[in-house]
Amino acid sequence: VAKLCVCDLLVAQCDVNCCCDPDCSAADFSLFTTCSVPIVTGDNRLCSQKAAIYSLDVEANPPERIFKLIDQVNPSVFCIHATNYKQAVSFSSPEMPTSENFDRLLKQFGSASFSAEPDSWNMNTDAQNPSDANETYRYEYGVPIQTVDAFLRLPSPVVSSWCSDANPAGFLVNQATKCIRSVSVEKCGNVQAVSMLFYINSSILAVPKSSQMVNITVQSIAVQSLNGMRTLLNGSDVLRLPMILDELCINIVLGVSYHITYTDAGEIIEAAASFALGAINKEALSIQQRFEISFTQVNTKPVPLSGNPGYVVGLPIRAGFRPQGYPFPVEILFAPINTNKYSQLTILQSTSNQDCLAAQGARTPILFGYNMISGCKLRITAAMKCQPLTQTLLDLLKGQSFPEYVASFGNSQAQDVLDWVPVTHFHTSEQRIYNTFQSSCQIPVSLEIEVKWTKYGSLVNPQARIVNVTAAITTATLKQLPSGRERTIPITSSVVFTDISSPAEPGYKAWPTINAKLPFDFFFPFV
Repeated sequence: VAKLCVCDLLVAQCDVNCCCDPDCSAADFSLFTTCSVPIVTGDNRLCSQKAAIYSLDVEANPPERIFKLIDQVNPSVFCIHATNYKQAVSFSSPEMPTSENFDRLLKQFGSASFSAEPDSWNMNTDAQNPSDANETYRYEYGVPIQTVDAFLRLPSPVVSSWCSDANPAGFLVNQATKCIRSVSVEKCGNVQAVSMLFYINSSILAVPKSSQMVNITVQSIAVQSLNGMRTLLNGSDVLRLPMILDELCINIVLGVSYHITYTDAGEIIEAAASFALGAINKEALSIQQRFEISFTQVNTKPVPLSGNPGYVVGLPIRAGFRPQGYPFPVEILFAPINTNKYSQLTILQSTSNQDCLAAQGARTPILFGYNMISGCKLRITAAMKCQPLTQTLLDLLKGQSFPEYVASFGNSQAQDVLDWVPVTHFHTSEQRIYNTFQSSCQIPVSLEIEVKWTKYGSLVNPQARIVNVTAAITTATLKQLPSGRERTIPITSSVVFTDISSPAEPGYKAWPTINAKLPFDFFFPFV
C-alpha cells in the first residue's frame, strides 16, 4: 500500500495536495494545505492488512509530510482470512461465442450447474509466505514493465527539460514524451542513450517475476537528414550504431516508439520498437528526443482510446454500429463506420466559404466535454427538387452512416455490448416557412446532439461515463418561390454535454448497519 497512490495523475510531476505522490519533494510538501488522500488501503474485505497514513505537520517550519504504515484490522465478522485461490483474485475475459465454438461452450456450460472448482486447493494458509499472499503473476494497469535487468525505460523530463532515464513505462499506459539530451560529436559514441542498443538490449519479462522473456524487435528505422527530411529504410534488421563520419555523428537516436502486444490475462507476448535516427554536426551541443509507447490486445484491431476507463475531456467520443447477424461474428461488432476509420461520433465541419453543398463530406469529431456548434448556408432556387434536397441535407447533417451506439467509457471494448449506449433519435418541426417550392416541402435544417454523462466510481478519482445520447433533427417547411428568385437558409449542427451526476447525500454514514442474512456461498471461493 505504500506504493499505491490514487491521486497521482500527472506523469513525472507533483500533484497538488497528493501526499503519496513519489514525484513530490520536501519543498512541494511544504506548500500543501491538506492531504487529499489521508489513508490508502488495499482490499477492505481482508481481515487484516497494511494501511498507509498520510498527514501534514503544519506546526513545523516549513510544514512537513508525515507518513505511517500501520496494521489495520477489519472489525467485521465477515472478512476474508486468506486469498488461497489466486485465479479468483483476477478476472479474465470469458471466451466469446462464435459459430465455431458455440456447440462446445453449450456442452460445457449449458447444463443447470457446472463446476468452477480448481483441481487443487492450498488450505495450508499458516505455511503461506505473507509476502507472496498478494503477489500477482500478471501485469496490471500502471504496473512498471519489467525487464531482465530493471524495467522498460521511457525517458522523460523531470525537473527541467533534460532527459531522465529513470521513468518506467507503465502497463497499458499510453505515453508520449519529449526531452533534451546533451550530446556532442566528439562524445556521441560514449553516450548510451543515443544508441539503438540502449533501447532493445534488455528483454521484457512476459509476466512479472517470471523467467519467460520477450525480445524487443526492430519494426522500422527512419533516417532524418540535417534539413529535417526523413527516409524510411527498407531493412530494419540492421543495428545502426552511432559513428563519426566527415565531422558528423550519424545514427544517433532522435525518437523511439514502442508497441506492446498483450493478452487479456495480462501477459506480454510481443514487443517492437520503431526508431528515428539522425545526425549532428560540431555546432550541436544537444538534441531533442521523442518517446512513445502504445498497447494492443492480441487478436484485436488497434483503436484509439478516449480514456481508461472514463472519458478524458478533449478526446473524441467513440461510436459504432451493430452489424447484421449478431451475435455471429463477434469480431466485427461495432465496426468502424464507412466515413470514419477511427469509429468516432462526428458532426458537420464548418468551412470558410460557408457553402453547404461544398462542405458535403467534411466532418469533425465530437470531443468529450466540449459544447460545439457548426453550420453552413444553403442557397435554394425554384428549380431544386424536394426529395433529392432533403436526402442531401440529411447526409450533410448526419454523415453517410450515422452510428447507432456510443461507448459509455473511453476504453469500452467492442465485445462488451452492455458498455455501449444506443443513440435515441427525435424529429421535431419548426414553424419557419420558406417560400421556395410550388408545394410545401419538409427539409431538415438542424441536428442537435445531447450527451448526458455522470461521474462514476470513487469520489477521489471519479470517471466520466456516458449514460444517454439523443440526436434531434429539426425540419422546416418550404413553399413556392417565384421563378428566377433565390433564397439562402442556415443549416446548423450542435452538441451539448450535460452532467447529470447526483450530489452526495448529506449525513452519509461511512459504516451503515445492515441487518441481512448472507447466502451460504457468499465468500466462495475464499475461506
